[in-house]
Parts: sequence; C-alpha cells; structure tokens
Amino acid sequence: MAGLAPPPHIRCPGGWREAASLSGMAGRTDRAPLLDWAEGTGVSPAPESEQAERWGRGYGAGWSRRPPGELTPLPQLEDDHIAAVFVVSFDPRSGNIVEWCRPHDIDLEGVEFKSMASGSHRVQSDFIYFRKGGFFGLACFANMPVESELERGARMKSVGILSPSYTLLYRYMHFLENQVRHQLELPGHYTPLEAFYEDKKGVLPVAPQTCQPTSHWLPSVHKHLYPEMKITHPAGCMSQFIKFFGEQIFVLWKFALLRKRILIFSPPPVGVVCYRVYCCCCLANVTLPGIGATAPESKPFFYVSVADIQTLDAEGSYVACTTEKIFEQKQDLYDVYVDNQNVKTHREHLQPLLRVNSSDKEKYRRLNDQRQLLMYTQEVDGDCNSCEEDLFILFFMEQNNRIFQTLLEVASSQDKTLTAEHARSMGLDPQGDRGFLMDLLEVYGFDLMLVIDNPCCP
Repeated sequence: MAGLAPPPHIRCPGGWREAASLSGMAGRTDRAPLLDWAEGTGVSPAPESEQAERWGRGYGAGWSRRPPGELTPLPQLEDDHIAAVFVVSFDPRSGNIVEWCRPHDIDLEGVEFKSMASGSHRVQSDFIYFRKGGFFGLACFANMPVESELERGARMKSVGILSPSYTLLYRYMHFLENQVRHQLELPGHYTPLEAFYEDKKGVLPVAPQTCQPTSHWLPSVHKHLYPEMKITHPAGCMSQFIKFFGEQIFVLWKFALLRKRILIFSPPPVGVVCYRVYCCCCLANVTLPGIGATAPESKPFFYVSVADIQTLDAEGSYVACTTEKIFEQKQDLYDVYVDNQNVKTHREHLQPLLRVNSSDKEKYRRLNDQRQLLMYTQEVDGDCNSCEEDLFILFFMEQNNRIFQTLLEVASSQDKTLTAEHARSMGLDPQGDRGFLMDLLEVYGFDLMLVIDNPCCP
C-alpha cells in the first residue's frame, strides 16, 4: 500500500501566529473542520457607525479587531457579533453567580458553572470553551489573593461571551484576559464591557434555533484546513495532542470515527483540554460528499459540568471535557472515558478497540516519518514557520477518505463483499480491526458483506 504523500512545503503567515496563524487563507473557498458546527443561528448586525474607530481608540487600546496581515474572512465567517457578555464571580456564601450581563434578559442559566470550572480555585488563570444551547462561549478566569475575610483571602472571577459561532471567539481572548484582571482589581466597573457589547451586539431572531450541522465536511480540500481554531496554543494544539497520546491516538481516532460519546477528564487548567476536544473531532474529518448521512453528528461540547448531565443524557454522540471526577461514575452518559493518557470504555463490545494493533503501529510510524521529513525540509530550507499542524490534519483526513472511498467502491460493485484485501488497502488490520469495520458499516449505513473471518483457534 502506498504511503500518504507528505503535504507541500507550507509557510504560515506572521503576525498573530498563535491566535490566527492560518486565517489568511480564509478568503479562499476552503473550510476548517467543524466550521459547520459554528454556523448556528445568524444575527443581524446592529448599526456600526464609527464602531471600528471608537473601539480601536478607546476601550480596546492595544487590541486590534483584526490581526495585522489577516485577509478578509469568508462571507459566512464575517459576522463577528456577540450574543451576550457576562461576568461570573465566586461568592463564598452563594457559590458561583452571574454578577453582571448584557443583555439583561438573556437566559444564562448554567453559565456560572460553565465559565468557572470546578477546581479552578487551584489555578491562577484559565480559559474555557463551552456550549450554551445554540451558542458557543469563551470565558477567561483569574484568581487573585486579597486581604479580605469576607472573600476568604481570594477573589475569583470569569469574564465571558456567547456567540452563534466559536470560530470568532479567539479574536476576543486577549480582551477577555484583560477584562477579568480589570474586574479583579476594580470590581463593579463594567464600562469597557458595556462599550464592547454595544459595539458587537447583534439582533437575535425571535426564535433562535440550535446549530444545525451538515452531514459531512465540504469537499474542497486544502493544506490550510483549520484557520479559526488554532488559537493561542504556542506549539500547535494538534501536534501536542498527538504527542500526548502517542500510538493511542489511533484508538481515539476509531472511537471518533464511530461517533462515540467521548468524555475527557483532566484537573484544571481546562483550556488545553478544550483543545483536545477540538482535535479529537478533527480525527474524524471526512471530505467525501455524502458520507455520514446516517451517522450521528459528533458534537464538540467543550467543557461540561454536572449542570450539563441532562443535556448529555440526550446526546447520541459528542466530545467533551470536564474537571469533575464524578462523571466517571455516570457510565450511562459516555461510551469512552479519557483520564490523562488512559483511554477506557465500559462497553464490552468496544473494549477490543482499546488495543493498538500492528496496522495502528504502522500508521503511527508513517506519521512520525512524515513529521521527520517535514522537520528535515524545515532545517534544509531554513523555514521556521512550516506548520506541523497541516501534516497531522491532512494525514487523518486522507486516511479517512481512503477508507470511505474503498467502502463506496465496494458498495457500487456487483457482489458488495468486503475482503481482507480491502481492509489492508484501507490501512486496517483485517483481524484486529474486524470489529471496528463491522461497527463502521453499521454507523455509516453501508450494506456490505464482510468476509473477514476470525482467526481459527488450534
């Protein structure tokens, strides 16, 4: 089987490299993985007379509305309006409370738990991505020691926003970080937040609907596939994700491709774990039209708390993270539980998928070989801006496309029989991946005959 060709030599734009290193490609027709999930309820822009000038000179000093060198984004991503701005604080007597918000009448129930993760008192700062109904949220948390018996020696707050799309949230990370420090030092001073909301607010429809994703990623493929969620991770969230899990990345890949309910546990800080949620969803990226029409959508929920139990209970597929260990005991809420680098499942029929087989090892070796080749070309050409992220994203996309292209070809054949040779051509182990293949056929609605027998026992 021919190996996957490494992506062409890539140079990332400068400027806000961590915040939006690939946003310059947004003017093309290519889409980032998961962007369809970010296209929820639209908002109608409020009047913007003198908005940019007022924001740039006044309340946003030192913060640019658009990073230098960033090209005009796609029309569907141009809308950068905010549905809500809020401040959450920890009250020693009442617990987490929403102390201030705009607009006044928006439903923020549960946001006080989503934007201040359980256990956050043990860290000085954090950032949290989450979902609230049909909206996505980003909150920045900070913890400051104070000489106050009433506050028990610590003041903790989060400043957050809600938007119909998470692809724009990264733009406001720096602003939110500054504002949470401002709220800790000068509690009750909301003028910058008021101005920010007035500049960015949208007019919500009368009956906003929840996000409605399409059933597959758009077929247009380019090396720049994820411009909007490469946010502030200094080394790239996907590369660190793969290095963190090692060969087990192919265990997660199979569960993601099967649209299982995946819950990732980690103590605070939770920001980097939110990136793992995104990366896990990216493992299942498929760009062939029509694939996944019968499969449940893999929904990135990002951070969840016990307040989300009822929501998760109704979901057939999701990827989420939590800091609350109690979730491990609620096995009816998830199929796969990831604790640090330990991937496990209580579903008996899924347990064989936890084993890394020979084909998984081969794929991991090939992935590392391509990474070494990329590093070599970087060294030879003196290019320090080549993106390792692109290589990883393309590797899994091409692997997935190869599998489904083979299944489509077999489905259109006369005998509709899937053999061991087909499995090998897809980069799978005919024996070790037999159960995975059977589940894949069922989840994606392929009516094929699998003639790969279990090995005979002597």
